Amino acid sequence: MQPTLRTVRVGGFTLHLRTTPGPGSAVSPRSPYVLVHGLGMTHRYLDRLRAGLAADAVVHTVDLPGYGPGPRPRIQLTVEDHAALMVEALGVLGTGPCTLVGHSMGVQFVTEAALQSPALAERLVLIGPVVDRLRRTVPQQAVSLAHDMLRESASANRIVLGDYLQTGTRWYLRQLRPMMDYPLERAVERLRCPVLVVRGSRDLVARDRWCRELVTRARDGVLVEIAGQPHVVQHSAAARVAAEIVAFSRRTALPS
Repeated sequence: MQPTLRTVRVGGFTLHLRTTPGPGSAVSPRSPYVLVHGLGMTHRYLDRLRAGLAADAVVHTVDLPGYGPGPRPRIQLTVEDHAALMVEALGVLGTGPCTLVGHSMGVQFVTEAALQSPALAERLVLIGPVVDRLRRTVPQQAVSLAHDMLRESASANRIVLGDYLQTGTRWYLRQLRPMMDYPLERAVERLRCPVLVVRGSRDLVARDRWCRELVTRARDGVLVEIAGQPHVVQHSAAARVAAEIVAFSRRTALPS
């Protein structure tokens, strides 16, 4: 089913949210999934995952201010700013408690949103989390990303490069520094909800040691590694990632 687009204005900024209804929600209500993109990206590389998760529950995908079509904000927005805007927008939608799913820099957005609004986040899914605290320099990340793109599928690279061009160099660079500065490992330590970390086994951006460290730092964390997949694993192995997220959601669900 095609998602329904809603444009939400909060704090003078515009967020685009696409909602895909889940089956049987009236009979057996399940909390929705909220999918959040990474640096330079939009909802497009989350579409396959959205379709897989919609078989289980309602799915909302978020395009944050400055990403996708439309004007770029005139000021720099931090990770904390984006998270606050997302929390407010989801409040406008009336989503209630949900499973927040982020990819790459989107991991930072959903983690911060869970810290700002613990009642919103029943659980977190961190796919390809950045930035590794032992590789927190722009050259290191640039080299890792360039090498990873050689491992991505042609369809993933088309979406990534298309979104990068649409986002533009200026906004990309303005968001790069907040991403590099956000201390994800310390933020994860403060989370109250269960955390699932997902990585592709061939991901050079979110490496095994770093992902295992995040799981260890979380109060209730678990790691899933998808064999043979690179950084954009939610696109290249969407069905497997969706199945792991649904299983995690059901395993950590509160008794009705």
